[in-house]
Amino acid sequence: MADRIILHCDLNNFFASVECIDHPEWRDVPMAVCGSVEERHGIVLAKNERAKKFGVKTAEAVWQAQIKCPQLIIAAPHYDKYVYYSKAVRAIYESYTDRVEPFGMDECWLDITGSTLLFGNGEKIAYEIKERIKKETGLTVSVGVSFNKVFAKLGSDMKKPDAVTVIDKAHFKSVVRPLPVQDMIGVGKATKRQLDSIGVTTLGELADTDPHLLRLTLGKAGEQLWLCASGKDNSPVLSKSEMPPAKSFGRSVTCVRDLTTNEEVAAVLLSLTEKVASSLRKNNVMATLVQIHIRDENFIVRESQAPLPQPTRIVEMLFSLGMELFSKTWKWECNVRSIGIRASGLVEEQCFLQYSLFYSSSRYEKLERLEAQVFNICEKFGQDAVFHAAAMNVPAPKKDSPGLTDVRFMAKIAD
Repeated sequence: MADRIILHCDLNNFFASVECIDHPEWRDVPMAVCGSVEERHGIVLAKNERAKKFGVKTAEAVWQAQIKCPQLIIAAPHYDKYVYYSKAVRAIYESYTDRVEPFGMDECWLDITGSTLLFGNGEKIAYEIKERIKKETGLTVSVGVSFNKVFAKLGSDMKKPDAVTVIDKAHFKSVVRPLPVQDMIGVGKATKRQLDSIGVTTLGELADTDPHLLRLTLGKAGEQLWLCASGKDNSPVLSKSEMPPAKSFGRSVTCVRDLTTNEEVAAVLLSLTEKVASSLRKNNVMATLVQIHIRDENFIVRESQAPLPQPTRIVEMLFSLGMELFSKTWKWECNVRSIGIRASGLVEEQCFLQYSLFYSSSRYEKLERLEAQVFNICEKFGQDAVFHAAAMNVPAPKKDSPGLTDVRFMAKIAD
Protein backbone atom coordinates (compact mmCIF):
# COMPACT_ATOMS: atom_id res chain seq x y z
CA MET A 1 0.00 0.00 0.00
CA ALA A 2 2.87 2.41 0.80
CA ASP A 3 4.11 2.42 -2.80
CA ARG A 4 0.78 2.94 -4.52
CA ILE A 5 0.36 5.55 -7.26
CA ILE A 6 -3.17 6.96 -7.35
CA LEU A 7 -4.63 9.53 -9.73
CA HIS A 8 -7.79 11.53 -9.22
CA CYS A 9 -9.13 12.97 -12.47
CA ASP A 10 -11.76 15.72 -12.35
CA LEU A 11 -13.25 17.02 -15.61
CA ASN A 12 -13.35 20.82 -15.43
CA ASN A 13 -16.80 22.46 -15.43
CA PHE A 14 -18.08 19.27 -17.02
CA PHE A 15 -21.64 20.10 -18.13
CA ALA A 16 -20.67 23.63 -19.18
CA SER A 17 -17.59 22.39 -21.05
CA VAL A 18 -19.66 19.86 -23.02
CA GLU A 19 -22.13 22.59 -24.03
CA CYS A 20 -19.24 24.81 -25.16
CA ILE A 21 -18.04 22.09 -27.52
CA ASP A 22 -21.29 22.48 -29.49
CA HIS A 23 -21.29 26.27 -28.98
CA PRO A 24 -17.67 27.48 -29.19
CA GLU A 25 -18.92 31.08 -29.11
CA TRP A 26 -19.75 30.52 -25.41
CA ARG A 27 -16.17 29.74 -24.38
CA ASP A 28 -15.17 33.38 -23.92
CA VAL A 29 -18.37 34.64 -22.28
CA PRO A 30 -19.93 33.79 -18.90
CA MET A 31 -22.35 30.88 -19.28
CA ALA A 32 -24.01 28.30 -17.05
CA VAL A 33 -25.99 25.10 -17.49
CA CYS A 34 -29.19 25.50 -15.50
CA GLY A 35 -32.37 23.59 -14.80
CA SER A 36 -35.66 24.93 -16.12
CA VAL A 37 -37.12 27.76 -14.06
CA GLU A 38 -40.58 27.08 -15.55
CA GLU A 39 -40.40 23.46 -14.39
CA ARG A 40 -39.02 24.52 -10.98
CA HIS A 41 -35.57 23.02 -11.49
CA GLY A 42 -34.10 26.53 -11.68
CA ILE A 43 -30.62 26.08 -10.19
CA VAL A 44 -27.12 26.31 -11.61
CA LEU A 45 -25.82 22.82 -12.46
CA ALA A 46 -22.44 23.92 -13.84
CA LYS A 47 -20.72 27.10 -14.99
CA ASN A 48 -17.65 27.98 -17.03
CA GLU A 49 -14.54 29.80 -15.81
CA ARG A 50 -15.82 33.21 -16.98
CA ALA A 51 -18.99 32.82 -14.88
CA LYS A 52 -16.93 31.70 -11.88
CA LYS A 53 -15.11 35.03 -11.94
CA PHE A 54 -18.45 36.76 -11.32
CA GLY A 55 -19.05 34.56 -8.27
CA VAL A 56 -21.63 32.27 -9.87
CA LYS A 57 -21.86 29.07 -7.82
CA THR A 58 -23.15 25.58 -8.47
CA ALA A 59 -26.57 24.84 -6.87
CA GLU A 60 -27.57 28.48 -6.40
CA ALA A 61 -30.83 29.73 -7.91
CA VAL A 62 -30.71 31.05 -11.47
CA TRP A 63 -32.01 34.46 -10.37
CA GLN A 64 -29.16 34.74 -7.86
CA ALA A 65 -26.62 33.94 -10.58
CA GLN A 66 -28.18 36.53 -12.90
CA ILE A 67 -27.91 39.23 -10.24
CA LYS A 68 -24.17 38.52 -9.94
CA CYS A 69 -23.76 38.31 -13.72
CA PRO A 70 -26.57 40.02 -15.73
CA GLN A 71 -24.98 38.98 -19.04
CA LEU A 72 -24.89 35.28 -18.04
CA ILE A 73 -25.88 32.93 -20.88
CA ILE A 74 -28.23 30.19 -19.68
CA ALA A 75 -27.99 26.78 -21.39
CA ALA A 76 -30.39 23.88 -20.88
CA PRO A 77 -28.88 20.55 -19.79
CA HIS A 78 -28.49 17.66 -22.25
CA TYR A 79 -27.87 14.59 -20.12
CA ASP A 80 -27.47 12.19 -23.03
CA LYS A 81 -24.43 14.18 -24.19
CA TYR A 82 -22.91 14.18 -20.69
CA VAL A 83 -23.25 10.40 -20.48
CA TYR A 84 -21.59 10.05 -23.91
CA TYR A 85 -18.57 12.18 -22.97
CA SER A 86 -18.29 10.56 -19.53
CA LYS A 87 -18.05 7.13 -21.17
CA ALA A 88 -15.54 8.40 -23.75
CA VAL A 89 -13.25 9.78 -21.04
CA ARG A 90 -13.58 6.64 -18.94
CA ALA A 91 -12.46 4.59 -21.94
CA ILE A 92 -9.25 6.64 -21.97
CA TYR A 93 -8.69 5.90 -18.28
CA GLU A 94 -9.27 2.20 -18.86
CA SER A 95 -6.55 2.10 -21.51
CA TYR A 96 -4.06 2.67 -18.65
CA THR A 97 -5.56 0.53 -15.88
CA ASP A 98 -8.57 -1.62 -15.08
CA ARG A 99 -8.71 -0.15 -11.58
CA VAL A 100 -10.94 2.84 -12.31
CA GLU A 101 -13.43 3.92 -9.65
CA PRO A 102 -15.99 6.56 -10.69
CA PHE A 103 -17.07 9.32 -8.32
CA GLY A 104 -20.00 10.72 -10.23
CA MET A 105 -20.02 11.40 -13.97
CA ASP A 106 -17.05 13.73 -14.03
CA GLU A 107 -14.56 12.30 -11.52
CA CYS A 108 -12.61 9.04 -11.25
CA TRP A 109 -9.82 7.54 -9.20
CA LEU A 110 -7.22 5.45 -11.03
CA ASP A 111 -4.75 3.07 -9.42
CA ILE A 112 -1.85 3.05 -11.88
CA THR A 113 0.64 1.30 -9.61
CA GLY A 114 0.92 -1.61 -12.01
CA SER A 115 1.02 0.59 -15.11
CA THR A 116 4.27 2.47 -14.56
CA LEU A 117 6.51 -0.10 -16.29
CA LEU A 118 4.49 0.41 -19.47
CA PHE A 119 3.70 4.12 -19.36
CA GLY A 120 6.19 5.84 -17.03
CA ASN A 121 5.82 7.40 -13.59
CA GLY A 122 2.60 8.81 -12.14
CA GLU A 123 3.21 12.40 -13.18
CA LYS A 124 4.04 11.38 -16.77
CA ILE A 125 0.88 9.28 -17.01
CA ALA A 126 -1.20 12.13 -15.57
CA TYR A 127 0.06 14.58 -18.20
CA GLU A 128 -0.46 12.02 -20.96
CA ILE A 129 -4.07 11.40 -19.86
CA LYS A 130 -4.71 15.14 -19.62
CA GLU A 131 -3.48 15.78 -23.15
CA ARG A 132 -5.32 12.77 -24.60
CA ILE A 133 -8.63 13.93 -23.10
CA LYS A 134 -8.12 17.41 -24.53
CA LYS A 135 -7.19 16.10 -27.98
CA GLU A 136 -9.79 13.31 -28.24
CA THR A 137 -12.80 14.98 -26.59
CA GLY A 138 -12.13 18.73 -26.38
CA LEU A 139 -12.53 18.67 -22.59
CA THR A 140 -9.98 19.61 -19.95
CA VAL A 141 -9.22 17.74 -16.74
CA SER A 142 -7.38 18.44 -13.49
CA VAL A 143 -5.38 15.50 -12.15
CA GLY A 144 -4.05 14.88 -8.66
CA VAL A 145 -1.18 12.39 -8.25
CA SER A 146 -0.48 10.92 -4.84
CA PHE A 147 0.01 7.75 -2.80
CA ASN A 148 -3.62 7.50 -1.62
CA LYS A 149 -7.11 8.44 -2.76
CA VAL A 150 -7.69 11.30 -0.32
CA PHE A 151 -4.53 13.21 -1.22
CA ALA A 152 -5.01 12.51 -4.94
CA LYS A 153 -8.40 14.26 -4.73
CA LEU A 154 -6.88 17.12 -2.75
CA GLY A 155 -4.35 17.49 -5.57
CA SER A 156 -6.95 17.64 -8.34
CA ASP A 157 -8.82 20.35 -6.40
CA MET A 158 -5.73 22.52 -5.84
CA LYS A 159 -5.10 23.63 -9.42
CA LYS A 160 -7.90 24.19 -11.94
CA PRO A 161 -8.50 24.08 -14.81
CA ASP A 162 -6.31 21.82 -16.96
CA ALA A 163 -3.56 21.06 -14.44
CA VAL A 164 -1.57 18.28 -12.77
CA THR A 165 -0.66 18.46 -9.07
CA VAL A 166 1.66 15.96 -7.37
CA ILE A 167 1.49 15.34 -3.60
CA ASP A 168 4.21 12.80 -2.87
CA LYS A 169 5.00 10.97 0.32
CA ALA A 170 8.23 12.86 1.00
CA HIS A 171 6.65 16.33 0.92
CA PHE A 172 2.94 15.89 1.64
CA LYS A 173 3.06 17.50 5.09
CA SER A 174 4.21 20.88 3.80
CA VAL A 175 1.44 20.83 1.17
CA VAL A 176 -1.44 19.30 3.10
CA ARG A 177 -1.13 20.49 6.70
CA PRO A 178 -1.87 24.23 6.08
CA LEU A 179 -5.10 23.44 4.18
CA PRO A 180 -8.49 24.09 5.86
CA VAL A 181 -10.24 20.92 7.03
CA GLN A 182 -13.18 21.42 4.65
CA ASP A 183 -10.85 20.92 1.67
CA MET A 184 -10.65 17.19 2.47
CA ILE A 185 -13.28 14.78 1.22
CA GLY A 186 -15.54 13.66 4.06
CA VAL A 187 -15.63 17.03 5.83
CA GLY A 188 -18.95 18.71 5.13
CA LYS A 189 -20.58 21.65 6.85
CA ALA A 190 -21.84 19.65 9.86
CA THR A 191 -18.48 17.95 10.41
CA LYS A 192 -16.65 21.27 10.08
CA ARG A 193 -18.86 22.78 12.79
CA GLN A 194 -18.03 19.90 15.13
CA LEU A 195 -14.31 20.21 14.40
CA ASP A 196 -14.51 23.99 14.95
CA SER A 197 -16.01 23.29 18.38
CA ILE A 198 -12.79 21.53 19.47
CA GLY A 199 -10.48 24.06 17.83
CA VAL A 200 -9.55 22.05 14.73
CA THR A 201 -9.50 24.22 11.60
CA THR A 202 -6.62 22.88 9.45
CA LEU A 203 -5.64 19.42 8.27
CA GLY A 204 -2.42 19.74 10.29
CA GLU A 205 -4.41 20.36 13.46
CA LEU A 206 -6.65 17.41 12.58
CA ALA A 207 -3.62 15.13 12.16
CA ASP A 208 -2.23 16.32 15.53
CA THR A 209 -5.49 15.77 17.44
CA ASP A 210 -5.86 12.72 19.69
CA PRO A 211 -7.90 10.14 17.71
CA HIS A 212 -9.78 9.28 20.91
CA LEU A 213 -11.06 12.87 21.16
CA LEU A 214 -12.11 12.77 17.51
CA ARG A 215 -14.00 9.53 18.11
CA LEU A 216 -15.81 11.11 21.07
CA THR A 217 -16.69 14.13 18.93
CA LEU A 218 -17.53 12.48 15.60
CA GLY A 219 -17.89 8.78 16.33
CA LYS A 220 -16.10 6.22 14.19
CA ALA A 221 -15.84 8.75 11.34
CA GLY A 222 -13.53 10.87 13.52
CA GLU A 223 -10.82 8.22 13.55
CA GLN A 224 -11.14 7.77 9.80
CA LEU A 225 -10.68 11.50 9.25
CA TRP A 226 -7.57 11.41 11.44
CA LEU A 227 -6.12 8.58 9.33
CA CYS A 228 -6.84 10.53 6.15
CA ALA A 229 -5.30 13.78 7.40
CA SER A 230 -2.24 11.85 8.61
CA GLY A 231 -1.64 10.32 5.17
CA LYS A 232 -2.68 6.84 6.33
CA ASP A 233 -5.69 6.32 4.06
CA ASN A 234 -5.38 2.82 2.62
CA SER A 235 -8.78 2.57 0.93
CA PRO A 236 -8.44 0.73 -2.39
CA VAL A 237 -9.45 1.96 -5.82
CA LEU A 238 -12.25 -0.43 -6.73
CA SER A 239 -12.64 -1.93 -10.19
CA LYS A 240 -16.12 -2.56 -11.65
CA SER A 241 -16.21 -6.11 -10.34
CA GLU A 242 -15.27 -4.96 -6.82
CA MET A 243 -17.82 -2.18 -6.43
CA PRO A 244 -20.14 -2.91 -3.49
CA PRO A 245 -23.76 -3.60 -4.39
CA ALA A 246 -26.29 -0.82 -3.97
CA LYS A 247 -28.06 -0.72 -0.61
CA SER A 248 -31.24 0.85 -2.01
CA PHE A 249 -32.85 2.22 -5.16
CA GLY A 250 -34.93 5.38 -5.22
CA ARG A 251 -36.52 7.95 -7.49
CA SER A 252 -37.78 11.43 -6.67
CA VAL A 253 -38.92 14.47 -8.59
CA THR A 254 -39.83 18.11 -8.12
CA CYS A 255 -43.17 18.48 -9.85
CA VAL A 256 -43.79 21.08 -12.56
CA ARG A 257 -46.64 22.34 -10.37
CA ASP A 258 -47.76 21.60 -6.83
CA LEU A 259 -49.82 18.45 -6.39
CA THR A 260 -53.18 19.09 -4.72
CA THR A 261 -55.00 15.72 -4.63
CA ASN A 262 -54.35 12.07 -3.79
CA GLU A 263 -55.02 11.21 -7.43
CA GLU A 264 -52.22 13.50 -8.66
CA VAL A 265 -49.84 12.11 -6.05
CA ALA A 266 -50.76 8.55 -7.05
CA ALA A 267 -49.98 9.23 -10.73
CA VAL A 268 -46.56 10.67 -9.88
CA LEU A 269 -45.74 7.99 -7.33
CA LEU A 270 -46.72 5.21 -9.74
CA SER A 271 -44.43 6.61 -12.43
CA LEU A 272 -41.54 6.77 -9.95
CA THR A 273 -42.28 3.29 -8.59
CA GLU A 274 -42.04 1.83 -12.09
CA LYS A 275 -38.48 3.17 -12.33
CA VAL A 276 -37.59 1.79 -8.89
CA ALA A 277 -38.99 -1.65 -9.74
CA SER A 278 -37.02 -1.65 -12.99
CA SER A 279 -33.78 -0.91 -11.10
CA LEU A 280 -34.50 -3.75 -8.67
CA ARG A 281 -35.07 -6.16 -11.54
CA LYS A 282 -31.99 -4.98 -13.43
CA ASN A 283 -29.86 -5.70 -10.35
CA ASN A 284 -31.53 -9.05 -9.55
CA VAL A 285 -32.69 -8.00 -6.09
CA MET A 286 -35.91 -7.55 -4.14
CA ALA A 287 -36.84 -5.00 -1.48
CA THR A 288 -38.08 -5.57 2.06
CA LEU A 289 -38.66 -1.91 3.00
CA VAL A 290 -40.32 1.10 1.35
CA GLN A 291 -39.59 4.74 2.23
CA ILE A 292 -41.31 7.87 0.95
CA HIS A 293 -40.01 11.45 0.95
CA ILE A 294 -42.39 14.42 0.65
CA ARG A 295 -41.50 18.12 0.40
CA ASP A 296 -44.33 20.63 0.68
CA GLU A 297 -44.75 24.04 -0.94
CA ASN A 298 -42.96 25.59 2.06
CA PHE A 299 -39.95 23.27 1.55
CA ILE A 300 -40.66 21.32 4.74
CA VAL A 301 -39.71 17.65 4.36
CA ARG A 302 -41.52 14.65 5.83
CA GLU A 303 -40.39 11.05 5.57
CA SER A 304 -41.95 7.72 6.44
CA GLN A 305 -41.08 4.04 6.00
CA ALA A 306 -42.54 0.58 6.59
CA PRO A 307 -41.60 -3.06 5.89
CA LEU A 308 -43.15 -4.98 3.01
CA PRO A 309 -45.12 -8.15 3.85
CA GLN A 310 -42.56 -10.12 1.79
CA PRO A 311 -39.49 -9.39 -0.37
CA THR A 312 -40.68 -8.06 -3.72
CA ARG A 313 -39.99 -5.94 -6.79
CA ILE A 314 -43.62 -5.95 -7.98
CA VAL A 315 -44.80 -2.42 -8.82
CA GLU A 316 -48.24 -3.00 -7.31
CA MET A 317 -46.87 -3.99 -3.90
CA LEU A 318 -44.26 -1.20 -3.76
CA PHE A 319 -46.77 1.40 -4.92
CA SER A 320 -49.54 0.26 -2.57
CA LEU A 321 -47.30 0.54 0.46
CA GLY A 322 -45.98 3.91 -0.77
CA MET A 323 -49.53 5.31 -1.05
CA GLU A 324 -50.43 3.84 2.33
CA LEU A 325 -47.47 5.66 3.88
CA PHE A 326 -48.46 8.87 2.09
CA SER A 327 -52.05 8.67 3.36
CA LYS A 328 -50.83 8.20 6.94
CA THR A 329 -48.25 10.97 6.69
CA TRP A 330 -50.06 13.65 4.68
CA LYS A 331 -53.16 15.49 5.90
CA TRP A 332 -53.29 18.08 3.05
CA GLU A 333 -52.56 21.06 5.24
CA CYS A 334 -50.56 22.30 2.25
CA ASN A 335 -49.69 21.15 -1.26
CA VAL A 336 -46.94 18.77 -2.37
CA ARG A 337 -43.94 20.24 -4.22
CA SER A 338 -41.83 17.09 -4.60
CA ILE A 339 -42.13 13.42 -3.78
CA GLY A 340 -39.91 10.35 -3.87
CA ILE A 341 -39.98 6.64 -3.14
CA ARG A 342 -37.09 4.38 -2.16
CA ALA A 343 -36.83 0.59 -1.91
CA SER A 344 -34.26 -0.74 0.57
CA GLY A 345 -33.43 -3.77 2.70
CA LEU A 346 -32.39 -5.53 -0.49
CA VAL A 347 -32.14 -9.32 -0.80
CA GLU A 348 -31.09 -11.56 -3.68
CA GLU A 349 -33.87 -12.60 -6.04
CA GLN A 350 -33.11 -16.29 -5.34
CA CYS A 351 -34.06 -15.88 -1.69
CA PHE A 352 -36.76 -18.11 -0.25
CA LEU A 353 -40.13 -16.32 -0.38
CA GLN A 354 -42.59 -16.73 2.49
CA TYR A 355 -45.87 -15.57 0.97
CA SER A 356 -48.14 -13.41 3.07
CA LEU A 357 -51.38 -15.06 4.20
CA PHE A 358 -53.23 -12.09 2.73
CA TYR A 359 -51.63 -12.17 -0.72
CA SER A 360 -52.33 -14.74 -3.44
CA SER A 361 -49.21 -16.65 -4.43
CA SER A 362 -50.67 -17.41 -7.88
CA ARG A 363 -51.38 -13.69 -8.43
CA TYR A 364 -47.86 -12.81 -7.29
CA GLU A 365 -46.31 -15.28 -9.70
CA LYS A 366 -48.51 -14.03 -12.54
CA LEU A 367 -47.49 -10.41 -11.87
CA GLU A 368 -43.83 -11.44 -11.65
CA ARG A 369 -43.99 -13.07 -15.11
CA LEU A 370 -45.88 -10.10 -16.55
CA GLU A 371 -43.45 -7.50 -15.20
CA ALA A 372 -40.48 -9.57 -16.38
CA GLN A 373 -41.87 -9.37 -19.93
CA VAL A 374 -42.54 -5.63 -19.60
CA PHE A 375 -38.98 -5.13 -18.33
CA ASN A 376 -37.57 -6.99 -21.36
CA ILE A 377 -39.62 -4.85 -23.75
CA CYS A 378 -38.50 -1.62 -22.06
CA GLU A 379 -34.86 -2.75 -22.11
CA LYS A 380 -35.15 -3.26 -25.87
CA PHE A 381 -37.32 -0.31 -26.89
CA GLY A 382 -36.84 2.27 -24.13
CA GLN A 383 -37.98 2.78 -20.55
CA ASP A 384 -41.34 4.30 -21.57
CA ALA A 385 -42.23 1.68 -24.19
CA VAL A 386 -44.73 0.17 -21.74
CA PHE A 387 -46.07 1.76 -18.57
CA HIS A 388 -49.20 1.80 -16.41
CA ALA A 389 -52.09 3.78 -17.92
CA ALA A 390 -52.60 5.61 -14.60
CA ALA A 391 -49.15 7.14 -15.00
CA MET A 392 -50.36 8.98 -18.13
CA ASN A 393 -51.95 11.55 -15.81
CA VAL A 394 -48.48 12.82 -14.95
CA PRO A 395 -47.80 16.30 -16.45
CA ALA A 396 -45.38 15.92 -19.36
CA PRO A 397 -42.13 17.89 -19.02
CA LYS A 398 -40.40 19.70 -21.84
CA LYS A 399 -38.09 17.65 -24.03
CA ASP A 400 -34.56 17.20 -22.70
CA SER A 401 -35.43 18.17 -19.13
CA PRO A 402 -35.66 15.74 -16.22
CA GLY A 403 -39.36 15.14 -15.65
CA LEU A 404 -41.79 12.69 -14.15
CA THR A 405 -41.86 10.28 -17.07
CA ASP A 406 -38.12 10.54 -17.67
CA VAL A 407 -36.46 10.93 -14.27
CA ARG A 408 -32.68 11.11 -14.50
CA PHE A 409 -30.32 10.94 -11.59
CA MET A 410 -26.74 12.03 -11.01
CA ALA A 411 -24.57 10.66 -8.22
CA LYS A 412 -23.04 14.09 -7.99
CA ILE A 413 -23.62 17.38 -9.81
CA ALA A 414 -20.69 19.67 -9.24
CA ASP A 415 -17.75 21.31 -10.94
